[in-house]
Amino acid sequence: MKARSGLLALVCAATLSACAGSGTPQLMNLRSASDGPDEFSILPPKGLEMPADLTALPDPTPGGANLTDRDPKGDAIAALGGKPAKAPAAAFAGVPAGDRALLAYAGRFGLVQGIRDLLAAEDLDWRRRHDGRLLERLFDVSVYYKAYRDFQLNQFQELAYWRSRGAATPSAPPPLKGED
Repeated sequence: MKARSGLLALVCAATLSACAGSGTPQLMNLRSASDGPDEFSILPPKGLEMPADLTALPDPTPGGANLTDRDPKGDAIAALGGKPAKAPAAAFAGVPAGDRALLAYAGRFGLVQGIRDLLAAEDLDWRRRHDGRLLERLFDVSVYYKAYRDFQLNQFQELAYWRSRGAATPSAPPPLKGED
């Protein structure tokens, strides 16, 4: 009987050790585990269109931009109400004039070089110290939302806050009756 329970304990230990990961916690499995293409890095080109005046087409530049190329940053600027034509060319190498004041204000207390690497290291350290309870780790339950619960923004509370101050919120649903 003792040998049987010892064998059962050995099998359980081997099974649990096979479930162990690399020891580095991953946020919601954001990295692909396969060698296949990353579906988020593929940008399909814009559709071909026949211009009204062929002489108005720009001269071709080797290695330059194409009219059918996507411009995700320019599209984002346009979606947020900006004017992508006023943004600097060459992949937004500089800072637009309208954003310089914002950048100066954001950096008024100084800038930390390598902030992304620093934040990634601090986040990894925090997640290692708050790795979840035994059963959460045992059954590979994501503790992502629980770990960052204190840092989340209540979107409905923020929307009410800004509406109460008269700020325009055009992309949010209209207020319910009696909510004004």
